[in-house]
Amino acid sequence: QVQLVESGGGLVQAGGSLRLACAGSGAIFSINTMAWYRQAPEKQRELVATITGGGSIDYADYVKGRFTISRDNAKNTVYLQMSNLKPEGAAVYYCNADVVTRWFERRDYWGQGTQVTVSS
Repeated sequence: QVQLVESGGGLVQAGGSLRLACAGSGAIFSINTMAWYRQAPEKQRELVATITGGGSIDYADYVKGRFTISRDNAKNTVYLQMSNLKPEGAAVYYCNADVVTRWFERRDYWGQGTQVTVSS
């Protein structure tokens, strides 16, 4: 069993900052790509940023220059530092991980999500 647990969401004023974290636990052997997605009400889930096991990073155009993704492989944790938040950034943020379990099964896992609210 593998769990991903997000934390760090909350209410912030437009222009403010938040740092999200997503910690993996359980039967993890290794984690390949980790990613953050977000889903606003009545909208589809969209990719925000990805980071591979080797540290290669990619961002959605709408967060470039404002968000920073990073990871701590020893802690099986991925972070998302969000700066200059805009009202349209309000959403539930989910982490995703491409996990190899202790039984050498490769599966995709999702966290439960953390709410980010941006006031204008």
